Amino acid sequence: MKKIIAFASLSLLCACQKTVTLPLNTAAAQLVIQGEVTDQPGPYTVTINKSVGFYEDNTFPAVSGASVKISDGQITDSLTETSPGVYLTHTLQGRSGTTYKLSVRIGDSTYTAMSTMPAPVTLDSITFDNSSRFKNNQITAQANFQDPPGVKNYYQFILYINGIEFNKNDFVFDDRLSDGKYIIQNLHMDSTYIVYGNNVRVDMYCIDSTVYNYFNQLEDALGNGSLNTTAAPANPSSNISNGAFGIFSAHTVSAQEGIAD
Repeated sequence: MKKIIAFASLSLLCACQKTVTLPLNTAAAQLVIQGEVTDQPGPYTVTINKSVGFYEDNTFPAVSGASVKISDGQITDSLTETSPGVYLTHTLQGRSGTTYKLSVRIGDSTYTAMSTMPAPVTLDSITFDNSSRFKNNQITAQANFQDPPGVKNYYQFILYINGIEFNKNDFVFDDRLSDGKYIIQNLHMDSTYIVYGNNVRVDMYCIDSTVYNYFNQLEDALGNGSLNTTAAPANPSSNISNGAFGIFSAHTVSAQEGIAD
């Protein structure tokens, strides 16, 4: 699961490489909850942290001692804290079409979230597009799959290069203009990170609309939207109640890998 970048440190480099510090507002520490249930075998993970100030290091203090439960409407799994702020399921098995409810109790406060796991879509393969940008050769991974007709679908792509997750971009896509088509989705990156001979793996998640909106807004806040120089970028809309940040996602997973050429 990708880590939220709430109130993360930010600096902008201009052409002369001078660091520009913007007059961004600060905010009090907030609770950040992230969890997932997938159609793959568990256990599934929920992490609980505190956010930090906008200019502080990206080290988010763990929150221990919480009571964490996930229910599918029939079975409720009480999670165990296996390390500070990290909670794991025991018996739950994710299934498409099922709505999952997350409940987190910390002291006298309770936080809840719900997510419905969509039907799976198979990632057929990944291929590579070679192009030249700014006089540099760039290799872009492409996800190839058939979008089901007549169904609203939302996708998230997680990219691994030589076994290491590449988390500088959040790749999300919806089929608003591509319903029922065979899709070749370029996973554009903000620089040249894939090179010839790299082992590249792509995990494709089928996510619900709330999770899509969260990551789409997060992408905008981290640079694809307009920059507001008087306030920190807005945090994306969370599906977690009671003012907590983060996201709870029930999604399917389909993966393919290949060698960049």
